[in-house]
Amino acid sequence: MSRSVIVIGGGAAGMLAAGVAAEQGKDVLLIEKNEKLGKKLYITGKGRCNLTNASDIDNHIKNMITNPYFMYSAYYSFFVDDLMALIEKMGVKLKVERGNRVFPASDKSSDIIKAFRKYLEKTGVKVLLNCRVKNIKTKNRRISGISTTKGDFTADSYILATGGRSYPSTGSTGDGYNFAAFLGHNVTELYPSLVGLTADSFCAELSGLSLRNVSIKAYVGKNKVYEDFGELLFTHRGVSGPVILSASRFITKKLGESPKIYIDMKPALSEKELDTRLLRDFGENRNRSLKNAFDKLLPKAIIPIVIEKSGVDPEKQVNSVSREERRALLGVIKGFELNITGTEGFDHAVITCGGVDVKETDPGTMKSKLIDNLYFAGEILDIDALTGGYNLQAAFSTGYLAGLNC
Repeated sequence: MSRSVIVIGGGAAGMLAAGVAAEQGKDVLLIEKNEKLGKKLYITGKGRCNLTNASDIDNHIKNMITNPYFMYSAYYSFFVDDLMALIEKMGVKLKVERGNRVFPASDKSSDIIKAFRKYLEKTGVKVLLNCRVKNIKTKNRRISGISTTKGDFTADSYILATGGRSYPSTGSTGDGYNFAAFLGHNVTELYPSLVGLTADSFCAELSGLSLRNVSIKAYVGKNKVYEDFGELLFTHRGVSGPVILSASRFITKKLGESPKIYIDMKPALSEKELDTRLLRDFGENRNRSLKNAFDKLLPKAIIPIVIEKSGVDPEKQVNSVSREERRALLGVIKGFELNITGTEGFDHAVITCGGVDVKETDPGTMKSKLIDNLYFAGEILDIDALTGGYNLQAAFSTGYLAGLNC
């Protein structure tokens, strides 16, 4: 049986694309290789599902790092207010938190998935689960049919919304990139992004330590490529946390150039103010060794490493620490150096950097410029943004546009 539209991929972009196409009166088949829809949505926002960011288009464009201007038509067609209205119409109450991040009021991503399932049922979308696309047939610049593990199917139009390569355990194994390349599309180089970074071996000693309200600066050579303020977490192999995930976007392509991250553990204090604070703490601990004089200033676990990096003897009595040694300590506290050695890889990356070249996709319709009845939506495209709900909004916006125009 031939359909009007076949959507391949049942994530955020694919579900919305299928529902929107069905609302246009199309007979839609949604194919998902997992046992359930929206598997990756379950883990976004630490299981709370950070749907979008309640800010204006300019801010979304600013936070879209790769090919931001490609997104204008999609954003103007379906944006934050449209998405929030649709979700709330589905019966899910939403809330806006710090940084304009939007979550379901229940803090349960499962509520979003259930709502989309009902949306697809209501619009009449036929859903085929546990179904993997094996190959795509073409004729005269058109897809003529697909072969799957559950049989062969044909349609007038096809939407590829298979996601990226991040978190392959959720089904994002990069199948769509292979399909796109087979169909003649250029797929740019793929990198894990919004991902934890591996760093110096001493990070293992600090594993589990969270530093709040710190600022970081990321450098590649002498060039500062990113700076941020917020929370950082040490892991057994390196560092993670919100500021690191965002910084990773600017580092993963430059790992061969020995990138570094500098942490200012006391960004609210100038070096002079911090020196005054150090002198006060030293005055209260003047007869103690240096290693026991920082308890009020720094987390206990990091004190030995700060002292080691400064080159000052940890057994030295505080009252004999020189001005130069104090300056060395200040330098480490205000610029704690991390040598970045790699990433945690696609298995732990929130998104994929790279994808189908947007020059080969019409930004006003999401239609392929190479295959007459093919459309793209979501992370398969070479678009990616920082954390905060921006990537999911891009998935929904492109999904909407593909569903509307297919």
